[in-house]
This record gives sequence, structure tokens and C-alpha cells, in this order.
Amino acid sequence: MSRSLAYFTDVALRRQEGSAVQRGPTCTVVRSPANPTFWWGNFLLMPALPAPGDLSAWAAAFTREHPHAAHRVFGVDVPGPALSGPAADEFRAAGYDVRADTVLTAARTHPPRRLNRDATMRVLDTDADWDSALALREAVNAADPHGHEPHGYREFATRKLAAYRAAQAAGHGAMLGAFDDHGQMLSGLGIFDAGDGVARYQNVETHPDARSRGLAGTLVHHAGEWARERLGSRTLVIVADPDYHAQRLYESVGFTPTEVQVALERRPAE
Repeated sequence: MSRSLAYFTDVALRRQEGSAVQRGPTCTVVRSPANPTFWWGNFLLMPALPAPGDLSAWAAAFTREHPHAAHRVFGVDVPGPALSGPAADEFRAAGYDVRADTVLTAARTHPPRRLNRDATMRVLDTDADWDSALALREAVNAADPHGHEPHGYREFATRKLAAYRAAQAAGHGAMLGAFDDHGQMLSGLGIFDAGDGVARYQNVETHPDARSRGLAGTLVHHAGEWARERLGSRTLVIVADPDYHAQRLYESVGFTPTEVQVALERRPAE
């Protein structure tokens, strides 16, 4: 079992989505052959923080395990502290983003101060719902100044939603959306059972034209109550970039920072 709560839930959800997880003597290898451009479906999980001079060996290991991947990503299976000093500098010099995301937990959530009562919060059901989820993800990507190339992103998002749909059909959790009166999905997220009474949120997103309406906070709370009732969840887990406003939103509905998730990520050249 992972020592990092974040990677425990990440690996559990990848298994549900059909990924292969291989635990070896030096690292854990995660492969998602159905979605080869999903970076965090095709990665290596290090057992400890890398030391200065470790980069070349880890890069060689990644190439050996994922020979056709254009990306390079590594997780670190410790709950912090953040990677710093010469080791972090070595990875940054090689083009890696050295991230330390905040892992937040809650036993249960409470309604946000700005509760949205206009949208309908529900589990995705029909083909039209899933098409609307894809349109939402594409709109969010297009509005992001650091977003991905549209054609490649559509292919990735289509495969990722298909994996979520299969996991939902198997009873592992659900994708939920906030819908307007016309059936357009304005905000969306996933929440899935990782085992041991732990549920993990996935991909909290709001359409660029529907922000500042309380949709995301309301949906996060609604999903938390859904998971407690339907999955028997006792611990809710969500991960946020500490430099982005989402962490404050999650804290506003009852989440508390618990640990740090360390990730080393090098995007493919586009």
C-alpha cells in the first residue's frame, strides 16, 4: 500500500479504470494502454524522494518501462516534504515541473456560502450527458493559457471519460455534473471509492462562461454527500495546486490540508 494518501487513491482509481499496476523492487509502474497519452496513467511511482544525481537512472527506467511515451512523469510515494535543493534543481534543469500539490481531506463537507440553487446536480446518465462532459472539458482546455493541443486533448479526454464511465457502470463511483435547463453541463467532477472507506475526487471543472456562480463548491458538497450515502465513504480526498484558488474553495466546504503530493512532470514537446 502506498504511504502517500494521494498516490494510494491515484493507483486505486487507475486500477478501476483498467490500468495495469506492477509493483517492483525499485518502483511501481502504472500503465494505461487504452490511453497512452494520459500522463498520470503511464508513470513511475518512486518509493522515496530522489537524491542529486538520480535523474539519469530514473529517466532510463522510465524509457525502459514506457518506451513509446513522449512524456516523463514520476510520483513520489511519501506524503511530503516538497522536493527542494540540488535534486529539484536537477529535474528543473532537465525541463521537469517539480510540483508539490496540497492533499486535503474531510470526513464530510458542508454547503458553500454561495450555494447554487439554479443548476441541477446529478450523476451523468445518458450519452448526451457524457457528450456534454466532453464539451465541458474541451472548453476548459481551450480557455487555459497552458492548455493542450486541441485534437490530441480531445482524443485523451474521450478515452478518459470512457474509463470513468466504465468505472461508474461497475459501481466504483460516479461522474457528476451541474446542468442548466437545456442539458448543458456547466460544472463537473468525478468521485470514486479507493477502498478503506476513502473516496477521491477527480477533475473539478467549471465552464469558463459559468464561473463565479457557486457551481463548483455546490457540486463538491453534493458529491461528498453522494459518496457518503452511496459508497459508505468516511474520508473524502481532493488534491489542489496551492497557488490556485481551488484550494480555498475546497477549504470553504470543509476540507483541511493533510499532506503534500510530490510530482515530477515533463510535458511532451508540442
